[in-house]
Amino acid sequence: MTLPLHPPRFPWDHFPDVLIHAEERTVKFHPDYRAAKSGDAIAAGRLVADNLNQSIVELLGRYGSEPPILVSAHAYEAEGVNAIPEALADELGNRLDWPVEPSIVQINVVGHTGADGFSRLARQAAFDGEVKPGATYVLVDDFVGQGGTLANLRGHVLAGGGRVLAVTALTGKPYSARLALDYSQLVELREKHGSIESWWEAKFGHRFDCLTQSEARYLARTPDADTIRNRLAAAEQA
Repeated sequence: MTLPLHPPRFPWDHFPDVLIHAEERTVKFHPDYRAAKSGDAIAAGRLVADNLNQSIVELLGRYGSEPPILVSAHAYEAEGVNAIPEALADELGNRLDWPVEPSIVQINVVGHTGADGFSRLARQAAFDGEVKPGATYVLVDDFVGQGGTLANLRGHVLAGGGRVLAVTALTGKPYSARLALDYSQLVELREKHGSIESWWEAKFGHRFDCLTQSEARYLARTPDADTIRNRLAAAEQA
């Protein structure tokens, strides 16, 4: 399988915030968490059932006049294939009577669990699988941090002619629930590091307006452009 040169991304417009079901501590200290993260589907099912927020399930049920398709970010971890996103998608599909699309999958290993911000930026998740043109999708993941994996999954769906209505995650950083980049954050980033935006586009295939809010904030807090380039190069070689 050939990886795309650059996983596609698109500007965010007015994309809604990620719907997060449970606090990070509650999920990560659950007795089934490690096994689920390592690929145990039964453990993942128990983990999801214990942490699903019914209010969010009901809120998702109001999206769209036709049932959207659930697609999960199947991620490869050091211990195996993370079973949590698929388990969450399956549980939501059962409760909402929505279809689940299992064929859209992540096709590279990025090792984001426990990684710092530059490692996440340097190692971009790529996806493959058929998107139904004109169909609507809801994206599902176990965790939202910087949001780059979800941005790339959304990009894959949009590039295939689909529409993404919403994103939900079992847990994540509350400040990372906002994927859509604020204009003020984009202005701050361009004022500080605009000199490397063309370089960034050549390297990653998208301009700064396709970053998530958390990614842009992380870069804006970096002291200078040379540090960004050096830290990304070091993360790629690690």
